[in-house]
Amino acid sequence: MTLYILVFALAICVVPSFTYKPVVLIHGIMTGSGTMEMIGHRIKEKHPGTIIYNVNRFEGWSSLETMWHQVLEIGNDVANYSSLHPEGINVIGYSQGGLVARGIVQTFPNISIDTFISLSSPQAGQYGAGFLHLVFPGLVKDTAFELFYSRVGQHTSVGNYWNDPYHQNLYETYSVYLPYINNHVSSAKSTDFKSNLLRLQRLVLIGGPDDNVITPWQSSQFGYYDSKENVIEMRSQDIYLEDRIGLRELDESGRLQLVTVSGVNHYNWHMNVTVIDNCLLPYLD
Repeated sequence: MTLYILVFALAICVVPSFTYKPVVLIHGIMTGSGTMEMIGHRIKEKHPGTIIYNVNRFEGWSSLETMWHQVLEIGNDVANYSSLHPEGINVIGYSQGGLVARGIVQTFPNISIDTFISLSSPQAGQYGAGFLHLVFPGLVKDTAFELFYSRVGQHTSVGNYWNDPYHQNLYETYSVYLPYINNHVSSAKSTDFKSNLLRLQRLVLIGGPDDNVITPWQSSQFGYYDSKENVIEMRSQDIYLEDRIGLRELDESGRLQLVTVSGVNHYNWHMNVTVIDNCLLPYLD
């Protein structure tokens, strides 16, 4: 009987316990890893044992460096994290960080990302002055294209995803980032951009009508303005209808989740415990 009890006890000890996948956090513009600590702490509290990688590159003013530079530098870090966890990792990108994160997902085929959560990020672009005055005093949205659609303006991250609905020819001509990863402009990487996004097990797009910075707020879910500044929802956009980057396929296969939350200002998404508990944690397996 004693031997049986010992064997039973040893068997219990060696039964593998459930472990959560590591999570990479990517901060927003003009901030740093410190602003993502609440998300990290809450994940560890609710999902004990979760490994958190909180990216501390391109903090403060350096967050204005070009999007491709950030994608490649942070992407190399994420690739290293992924190599340590072949079972897969999850990624949460907030604000501009969500657009950096998507660039990484679409550019690096050697990264195994299960779930990518975009938290209030301008995935279809930005056309609003909600934060412009913090970075570019005196700049207004009607004339911002004169700066952003130039060689100088394209040396800024904001210029790389500024999407003026009234100046689409200039957007297509000058913008070096967003029209390419959205396959709005074809390139040698177009096929890879789509196939890499389709490797995701889940894409979660979070945003809300009280954001007051991402403009239109539906950009966080790939909705955007038409030429008359009417908002066209994602499923009526060409990027979805023509399935340019795989959004429709992700949607039809049940791998795309749209999460809309009212009453949350842009600067509170990553600080709001209710948002973390209800909108992030359920997707982190």
